[in-house]
Amino acid sequence: MTATENDARLAELARLGDYAYYTKVVPKLRPEDAEKYVAVDVDTGEYEADDNDSDAIDRLLARLPSARIWMMQVGHAAAYRIRAGSEGVR
Repeated sequence: MTATENDARLAELARLGDYAYYTKVVPKLRPEDAEKYVAVDVDTGEYEADDNDSDAIDRLLARLPSARIWMMQVGHAAAYRIRAGSEGVR
């Protein structure tokens, strides 16, 4: 797979993930879900939310072993932030 093909696949995963999160998950969130990590299957919209990202992933995979997972954090634009600067990558 070329870098361009990989970029296209990642862009499609991001598009599907954002769509599933905002259309299927966000309407079901409660105030107590604030700041939780959400693992969502981009194909079905099934999800798990937890304070711990890996616990959310593990529970979703236990139910849907072939899930293609997109991670978000409630109240944030993304689950993770990558920052490069004088401190390096975080």
